[in-house]
Amino acid sequence: MPDSLRRSVRMTLASSVVVMFSSAADAQQFLDVTSQLFPTPNPSDYTNYIAVGDIDNDDDLDLIFVNGGNFSSVGPAQQMRVFINIIGNGKYADQSATRAAGVTGNYRGVALGDVDRDGDLDIVLSSDFNRQPRLLINDGAGVFTDETAVRFPTITLSSTRAQFADIDNDGDLDIYINNGGTTNRFGCGQNRIFVNDGAGVFTDETNARHPLGNVCEPMDVIFADIDHDFDLDVRTGNRGTNNSKLYRNDGTGIFTDISGNVPSDSTCYSYDFGDMDGDGNLDMLGANAGPNNTELLLKGDGTGVFTNVSGQLSPNPAADDNDSKFFDLDNDGDLDLIIAALFQAREKIYINDGNGNFTQNTTLMTPVSDASLDIAVLDVNSDGRPDIVTAQGESGSFLNRIYLNLTGPQDTIPPDVERTEQLSDTSDLAGPYIVRAAIFDGITSDRGFFDKGVFLHYSVNGGPVQPVEMQWSGNSLWRGEIPGQACGGTVEYFVTAADWNNNIGTGDTKAFTVTGGGPLPAGDINGDCTVDLTDASLLVDVLLGNDTDPDHVMRSDLDNVNGPNGADIQLFVSILTP
Repeated sequence: MPDSLRRSVRMTLASSVVVMFSSAADAQQFLDVTSQLFPTPNPSDYTNYIAVGDIDNDDDLDLIFVNGGNFSSVGPAQQMRVFINIIGNGKYADQSATRAAGVTGNYRGVALGDVDRDGDLDIVLSSDFNRQPRLLINDGAGVFTDETAVRFPTITLSSTRAQFADIDNDGDLDIYINNGGTTNRFGCGQNRIFVNDGAGVFTDETNARHPLGNVCEPMDVIFADIDHDFDLDVRTGNRGTNNSKLYRNDGTGIFTDISGNVPSDSTCYSYDFGDMDGDGNLDMLGANAGPNNTELLLKGDGTGVFTNVSGQLSPNPAADDNDSKFFDLDNDGDLDLIIAALFQAREKIYINDGNGNFTQNTTLMTPVSDASLDIAVLDVNSDGRPDIVTAQGESGSFLNRIYLNLTGPQDTIPPDVERTEQLSDTSDLAGPYIVRAAIFDGITSDRGFFDKGVFLHYSVNGGPVQPVEMQWSGNSLWRGEIPGQACGGTVEYFVTAADWNNNIGTGDTKAFTVTGGGPLPAGDINGDCTVDLTDASLLVDVLLGNDTDPDHVMRSDLDNVNGPNGADIQLFVSILTP
């Protein structure tokens, strides 16, 4: 189907969905439309976690649910569910049988990332009960093959979470995976680091890169740049008292334990990062991590030190909660909050006053009493509004749910390219020159926000601006490469990012100088060390007398005979098209 027709159909179907449900949404902004948008019959899986991404490269967001219980003893193996978004309108089809055939187990975690750098999203699965984690490779169309045996180290773990990140800044995604030991996730074990060789084959380098020692009852792993140095640090969430950890990356993928920088916690199920007060520093919400099963709200100072500000969450009752996400539900530029509730009448939504003070609002969401183990925020129907999906397990009806945002404002706020790495002057002519950027938007997840393109734009000596696509490095960091400049020169660069509603944010312009370059190539009229159509245009302007810049005139005389003339055009063509 042509892209133009696909967009037309998507918009028509999305509008039809809104009309269909709007009359029932008098009071709620988020309406439970599970029976209309999710596949039937309900598979009644014990679902532990949700991953969100465009797995079939059709420009809409699909869902991966990982399943399998029981709570502390091994339950029946269950199918990993692949829900495909039908033309982007939020109506999902269960295509697990054809896209993930035979992928069953007792999985607690799933993450998406392009491990082999072929432009599609692959999958890592974390299994409880001392099993081998699994790596599934995407064929580009959203069909997965289990290639664990040839790509992963042979190891068994009781794991609840694995996350992708380029920990050593070499351009490929590595893996951090937690571990509860040899029985189940309620034991103690050594967390592991698997390093990518660039082709999607992983080696266990834990001993060289991670503090050694067991931690107990692992529940979560999340990456973030906590100290503004453009590398990814790690926060782990653990149920064992004072077992949640914070590890600082030295920039080469070697981690140091700095857990003393964070107030103590206990009974934690997950952590989520977001800038709750707009000061440019990442803050944290620990679900169930406070005293007596309250939430733990932590303010970051940008250096990796966090302070307990849980009093800014009102109310903050004792409750058995499992997950949370920050998101801007009212399009006012600050991050609000949703908490996945296990045994309460509804998920808990808190409104941010802009300064990180959160007040619960109980009127925004359909009340459903069920056991939510995970929660995701995404635009399921491409209408520019954030919707909600929950994963149900452990007890209750075991019905994964979808809540459509029918009355909230559309997202009109562009991503914030908050920080772009400043490169130093260099005499390295070969390059490439690596640039990283920290980018945030109105939705948080383990993958940061869902983007529709992040680009690094550069120019040399004032020449034409060239775009280079940046690659996701983990959570909210992206990485791009400026090619080497054999002739040297001043390189200017900036980053742009598009969110899922096509709002485009632009970062600050930076510059650095490459020194010691060789002579300009013949035919390089504008002096940017490249011979291209821009030079052809300048050559014509010089010959017509429209460009009298002395440097341009001098470089246009390619045969050094009688000044620029028609013979130089013939020489230029031979240079441009050898």
